[in-house]
Amino acid sequence: MLAYTLLILLAGGLQVLAARVKVTWDVGYLNISRDGSTTWRAIGANGQLPIPPIYVTQGDILELTAINHLDKPVSLHAHGLFQRNSAYYDGAGFTTECGIPPGSQFTYIIETRDQSGTYWVHSHYGTEGIDGLRTALVILDQDASLLDEYDEDVLLALEDWGQEPNDNLLERLKTLSLVGMPPNHPSVLINGINANILQPIRFTPGRRYRLRVISMSFTYWFKVRLPGHTLQVIEADGIYSQPSAADGLDLGP
Repeated sequence: MLAYTLLILLAGGLQVLAARVKVTWDVGYLNISRDGSTTWRAIGANGQLPIPPIYVTQGDILELTAINHLDKPVSLHAHGLFQRNSAYYDGAGFTTECGIPPGSQFTYIIETRDQSGTYWVHSHYGTEGIDGLRTALVILDQDASLLDEYDEDVLLALEDWGQEPNDNLLERLKTLSLVGMPPNHPSVLINGINANILQPIRFTPGRRYRLRVISMSFTYWFKVRLPGHTLQVIEADGIYSQPSAADGLDLGP
């Protein structure tokens, strides 16, 4: 996972009262076309795909409840979060947990006191994540004065998307002798929509934008460019840095 923040932003250290943010996902199957051409049985939450991003403020405690309506276990992993002294909430299927059985539910308690930035939550069981069970997790900075450094905060969540359930592809790959051959995922989704049919994202000249670019890919690298513009990278994977000029970004799975 790679996540970048673009444009200049100053780090702060104000302490605010933590909130408990409660999110519930009814995890289930749904037949959907996300690329504008093929329809197949994907996995979503609350009958939705894409799953809406989760926003919290640094210091908040996220309570994410998953109710499993699938016919197989589910686990949820907050990708990039430290989980200090809380590995039992890390959500790595058959590593830190056995998974949530069908018909059951579990609440993940995710603390954010040590981190801010742009991350994502995804299933860590089988191919459920690439079949749709994933979304961005944005941890906003505590210091509200940072909002003065830009005019608008824009999330760009990038996904790879195929033309059939990935269990099918996985079974075919098991029969091949080619090592490292990626599955065929011909579509790129931006904020859950096929990039080829996405309505243009409008930027107003003279305004300063913070772009939160997150790769939620399982197979492919993405190259991100804004032709005619130089980007200022100010943060990567939750770590602020000195602004660094770049003509684009390469983001891996």
